[in-house]
This record gives sequence, structure tokens and C-alpha cells, in this order.
Amino acid sequence: MAENTSEKSAWYIGATPRDVGDVAILIGDPARVERIAAHLDDVHRVPVNRGLQTITGTRGGTRITATAFGMGAPIAAVVLEELRALGVHTFVRIGTAMAAGAVQLGDFVLAEAALRREGTSDSYAPPGYPAVSDTTLNAAITATLHAQATRRHHTGVFASYDGFYSQMFALPGSRSRVREELLDDIARFGLIAADMETSALLVAGRMLGARTSSLCVATVDPVSQEKLDAGRMAAAEHDLFEAAISALCHPTLKETR
Repeated sequence: MAENTSEKSAWYIGATPRDVGDVAILIGDPARVERIAAHLDDVHRVPVNRGLQTITGTRGGTRITATAFGMGAPIAAVVLEELRALGVHTFVRIGTAMAAGAVQLGDFVLAEAALRREGTSDSYAPPGYPAVSDTTLNAAITATLHAQATRRHHTGVFASYDGFYSQMFALPGSRSRVREELLDDIARFGLIAADMETSALLVAGRMLGARTSSLCVATVDPVSQEKLDAGRMAAAEHDLFEAAISALCHPTLKETR
């Protein structure tokens, strides 16, 4: 049979519908793509375009796509949009987040919802629209975390910000006040984590009719700015990959598609 050369590829990620599965993992750091590939079978790699790398592999008969978006809500939403247009219907954003509340470095944090402090979600829905994770997907992730029992996890509200240095991490000098605004959000709203993408992805995913959630490892303390060391991060990343992959293969997701 002749190959269908008229099949269009996504504008930025360069993938076609045949390149992707029904479910996807959204990753910030491009270096993690090859590391997550080691957790999958029959890996197919889409040529890198605009620095965006996409792979698709299998686990137990489920085709799982993983795409790295880099950093920040605007490009994360672009990647979600393009994968959704190619037929992907379920997304888990994995990566790192700032610890908040009782969360300790190395713990997992799962978003039930998110405070919208970024601007990308405003292009999808008005400010009063909630950024909420899909409950069926979160149930599958939670069941997986309980079954694996590899590390402590917390479920609650994230906050997402556009300005890494202007809103999240204080620099010395006159801009040191900015961090106080983040700490105020943590205290006022009982946050468990802060990042740059979750709220935008939750809003965009829901508006596009996709299941979406966010599962991260807490890697930095907002007060002391202590970071998770490389050895503990590598172990947490391994567990994070396994949790996301196993959750996307969970029977309840297949039953409700």
C-alpha cells in the first residue's frame, strides 16, 4: 500500500497522527525525554523541531507519547493543543515544582486544581473559570501512587506563575519583595506547590475536551531556596516516570474512554 504523503504534521512538534498514542506525558526538560524512553518499549522518535522532542512507546499494549515543551505556560499549551489535534485525549504534566505547606523535598504533589497566576489560561477562558484536574485521571494517578508506595505524596491546589524571577524566586536587592507575594499566596490559599504551567494546562485541556492533570516532585523550598540534590532527584525522577506511565495504563482510564 502506498504511503499517505498528504498526512499533515503538527506545526511545531512536527508529529503526525500516526506518531502519537491516545495518552501523553508532557515534560518540561528535554533531557528527560530520552530518560523516559528507557521506561517504554518499541520507542518511536519524531525528529526534533524548534527544540521540541516527541517520542511514542508502549507499556502493556498502551501507546504513550511524551513531548518536552521546555519551560513556561505558553509553549506548554502549544504542545497540548497540537497533540490534542492529533488525537491525544489524556495528558499528565510531570516535572518539578516548588514545595509549599507541609510538602517536603522529594515528595510528590498531585494537582486537584490550580490558582491561575499565569496569563496563558486567560486566552482560553475568563479569569473566573476554574483550573481543575480531571477526576477520573486523578483517581488513576492516586491509585497508582498508593500501589507503588515509593514515596510520600500530597494532593491539593497548585499555583502557576509566568515570572520565575519576578514572581517566584527572589533575587537580591530591591526585587526581594516579590517572593513575599508568593509566600502570601501559599499561606492564604493553602497551596501545596507552585510551578509555571499547571493552571494553564488544566484550563486549556478542559476547554479542548481532554483529560488533564499535573504530577510533580517537589524540588525546592520557597523560603530557604534549598534544592533537592542530584542523587535524590534521579531517584525521584525514576519513580515519577513509573507513576505517570502506570497511571496512563490504568484500567479505569480504558474503561471510560
